[in-house]
Amino acid sequence: MQPIRNAIQKGFTLVELLIVVIILALLAAIVVPQFASSTDDAKLASLDTTLSNVRSAIDLYYQQHGDYPGAATAVPGACTGTAGTGDASSAAERALAFASQMTLYTDGNGGACSIKENAFQFGPYLKKATLPPNPITNNAAFAVVNAGDLNMPADGANLGWKYDVLVGKFIANDNTDIDGTGPGTETYADR
Repeated sequence: MQPIRNAIQKGFTLVELLIVVIILALLAAIVVPQFASSTDDAKLASLDTTLSNVRSAIDLYYQQHGDYPGAATAVPGACTGTAGTGDASSAAERALAFASQMTLYTDGNGGACSIKENAFQFGPYLKKATLPPNPITNNAAFAVVNAGDLNMPADGANLGWKYDVLVGKFIANDNTDIDGTGPGTETYADR
């Protein structure tokens, strides 16, 4: 018969602990960058969806009115609810008209009202009272121009959006460098 050993080893050796720490560090180095890039991918996907929704609303407005929102006054002749604001006299007024015409009920001439009446049978084209923010800059501000340029670039002001009332082009207006190619060179600005 052999004697039973009373000495039972407890715990891990230093070498075993170092091996486990090294393996965990390698796994973290592989996994963590995957999560960082998925955040950027989610922002770009959200931007694509928002641009698509707003552009569809602008196109529907154009089909029903013959002009793009913001090109004509949003102030109606008569409205029993809250009347729209903004006309086509300046960029600030066009921005107000665009917001009113996209978020309120409109008549055939683009006049906007908060209550659906016989005269105000179109819209609202966007269900929320404001434009959604640009997911890249988290800014909902927008610049309205009337240049008529189908190749309108972002101006790099890091605003949320840029919109041309003559051609209906709606773009992300920022110069954020997400993919490392340099500020303002991302392809999403022209989508």
